[in-house]
Amino acid sequence: MIIAETNSVAFIFGIREFWQSWKGVFSRVAVYLGHQFKVGNAEFSATSLTGGLLILILTVLLSRTLSRLFERQITKKAYLEPGLRYTLARLTQYIIIALGALWALKFSFSIDLTSIAVLFTALSVGIGFGLRDIASDLAGGFILLFERPVRVGDRITIGSDEGDVQSINLRTTIMMTNNRISIIVPNSKMVKDRLINWSYGDPRARIAIPLKVDTTCDVQLVTKTLLQAAEGIDNVLDDPPPKVQFMDLADWSNDFRLLVWTNRPRRHVQIRSDINYRIEKLFSAAGLKTAFPLTQVRIRDGALQFDSAGKLIAREKVAGDGREAEKLESSEDMVETEELHSFNDDDDVSAADD
Repeated sequence: MIIAETNSVAFIFGIREFWQSWKGVFSRVAVYLGHQFKVGNAEFSATSLTGGLLILILTVLLSRTLSRLFERQITKKAYLEPGLRYTLARLTQYIIIALGALWALKFSFSIDLTSIAVLFTALSVGIGFGLRDIASDLAGGFILLFERPVRVGDRITIGSDEGDVQSINLRTTIMMTNNRISIIVPNSKMVKDRLINWSYGDPRARIAIPLKVDTTCDVQLVTKTLLQAAEGIDNVLDDPPPKVQFMDLADWSNDFRLLVWTNRPRRHVQIRSDINYRIEKLFSAAGLKTAFPLTQVRIRDGALQFDSAGKLIAREKVAGDGREAEKLESSEDMVETEELHSFNDDDDVSAADD
C-alpha cells in the first residue's frame, strides 16, 4: 500500500515537472496557432481553419447518418413510395451540408452572412462563364428531385442506352443496364434530351413489331398468322388484344405491323424476341415469306468475257456482220447496279438495251 502511494506521488510530481519544462513551448505554439490573419474583412487563424474543417467533416458524416435514418425510419413508417423517400432523404442531406458549410465559413473566417452572400454572388459570375455545364447539371439535379419525372427504380431509355435508375445525385444520375454496366448520365442530359420512362404513369406499354412480307403472300393469312404468333407469349396482355395493321403497299413488299400490350415494359426486348421467334416458325409452316430489296444488274454494250478465275477481261461489240473483242482496263463503265423500286417477273435481268 505504501509503495502504491509512493508511485502515485512520483507520477504526479513527474507530470508537474514536465508541464513546467514544456509550458513555454506550448504557450508559444498556442500563440502561433492563434495568430490572426486578415484578408479584406475576413480574419482567420490556423486554429479557426482547423476548427472549420472539423465542422465540415462532422457535418458531412452527420448528414449521411441522418438522411439514412430519415429514409429508413421516418418516411418508411409514413408509407411513402421508395422514390419519394429517396428524394426527401437526399434533400435532408443537402440541407444539413449547406448549413454546416455556412457554419464552418463563419467559424473559420469570422464573417457574417452578408459577406457570404457577396461571396456566392462572385461565384455565380464565375459559374456563368466557366462552369456553365456543371451549373446546368446541378439545376437538372434539383429538377429531377422536385419534379420527379424519373425516380429511383424506373426503367428508362435515353439515346441508345437502357437500364434501371440506381441513384439520382445532385450532378449525375446512375443507371444499370441489363449487362450490369453502370452508366453515369449528367442531369442536364436527363432533363434536356428525349427520354423514355417505361415505368412512368400507366404500367402498360404497347410494343410495335414491323414486318415486310412478300407481295405474293395472302394478306389475310399473314394477318391470321401474326395474331397467332402473339398468343401465349409471356407478359403479353389479352386486354387490350393484339392487333395487326396493314401499313403500306410498297413496290416490293407489303408492310404490316403487329401491336401487343404488356404490363411488364421492362421486358419489352425479351417480348419482342419471343414474338419474332414465333413469327419465323409460323411463317415457315404456312409457306409465307418476308420481303427483301431486289437489285437489278444491267449490262451495256454487248456481252462480257471472264477468265478462269472469274475476272472480267474483255467484252464483245457488234460491228456490222461480225464481232470484235475489246480488251478492258476497267469494267466500271460497263456494269451498273441500281436498287429496284419496281420489279416484275418478266423483266430481263441479264441484258438491257440502252
